[in-house]
Amino acid sequence: MNSYHKEQIETLNMVYCHLKKISVQEKQHLLSQISDYLLFRDAVDEFLDEHFENICTQKCYQSKVSACCSREGIITFFGDVVVNVLVSNETEINALEMVLKKPNNGFKCIYLGDDGCLWRIKPIICEMFLCDTAKDLVFKEKASANKLWVELKQREKHFRWPDRPVLFDDLEKYFMAAGYSSPLMYLNNSPGLLRVKELAKKSHRQLSQRHRNGDRCV
Repeated sequence: MNSYHKEQIETLNMVYCHLKKISVQEKQHLLSQISDYLLFRDAVDEFLDEHFENICTQKCYQSKVSACCSREGIITFFGDVVVNVLVSNETEINALEMVLKKPNNGFKCIYLGDDGCLWRIKPIICEMFLCDTAKDLVFKEKASANKLWVELKQREKHFRWPDRPVLFDDLEKYFMAAGYSSPLMYLNNSPGLLRVKELAKKSHRQLSQRHRNGDRCV
């Protein structure tokens, strides 16, 4: 088992075991916490099914030339794992564990099975990736689709980009408060994302100070 498999399976088991032992009420609270995110993912799925399903299936999946599902090149956030485990059944979780225990001798992502991605709610990086070829084919003909995609990309930031309170940061902090740690907790480990947080806090402090000083033109 290489380092990629190890960090993936350890995080999967950590999240699964914790969620299995918490109360029904606490789990319901977490499900409520991710409800807006799931609605967002439904909107993205609908958009991709309408505009890109045939193109991506033919150009990448069937031809086996996909760059987005390359071998062990998929970035998964800790929040991705939490969301997926919360909405997956035990059979689906076991399937992920089993595939991670096997060596990946192929050219594609370990999670890419015969019927597509093994995740019920696939990692956000995967969901929001469109190659230039696919975008050119669709957006040149459908300007309205391009506009909607830009709006969806902006909505994505509200869940994982920590220049404000975001879901993925909250989920990491919830598990950290329970004593857990994972290399996938990028929002609390990555120097770049920690810098984003610090700059956001600094901007908020400056804005608050201007309000206290009576400057209403902000």
